[in-house]
Amino acid sequence: MFASLFVLLYLGHLLADYPLQSDHQATHKADRTTTGWVASLTHAATHVATCAAALTAGALALDDVVVSVPVALVALVWIGASHAFIDRRWPVLWWMRNTGSTAWIERGGAAHVDQTAHILALVLAALALASA
Repeated sequence: MFASLFVLLYLGHLLADYPLQSDHQATHKADRTTTGWVASLTHAATHVATCAAALTAGALALDDVVVSVPVALVALVWIGASHAFIDRRWPVLWWMRNTGSTAWIERGGAAHVDQTAHILALVLAALALASA
C-alpha cells in the first residue's frame, strides 16, 4: 500500500507544484512580506487539496488503499506545513550552504534540493498512512 499512497501523493504534489501554481505564487512565495506569506500559504493549501483529492480517488478506486481519516488529516497538515516551510527558500539555501554546495546554488541546484525535500516529506506522509 505504501507505493500506491506515495504515487498518489506525488501526483498531487506535481499537480500543485506545476500546472496549478500561479506565476504570482512562484514569484512571491519566498518574499518576507504579507504578500509572500499569502502566496506561500495559498500554494501550500493547493498541495493539501490536490493530495486530499488524490488520496480520496485512490481509496475509492484501488483495493489496496485504505486510509485512516485521522491519519490522513495529520498527513495532509504535514504536507501543507512542510511544503510552506521548504518553499520559503531559505531552508534549502541554508542546507546547501552548510553542506558545501554553495557552487551548486549558482548552477541551479536549489530547485533539485527543494524537490528532494518535498519528496522526503511525501515519503514520510505515505509511511504514516501505510502504517495506520
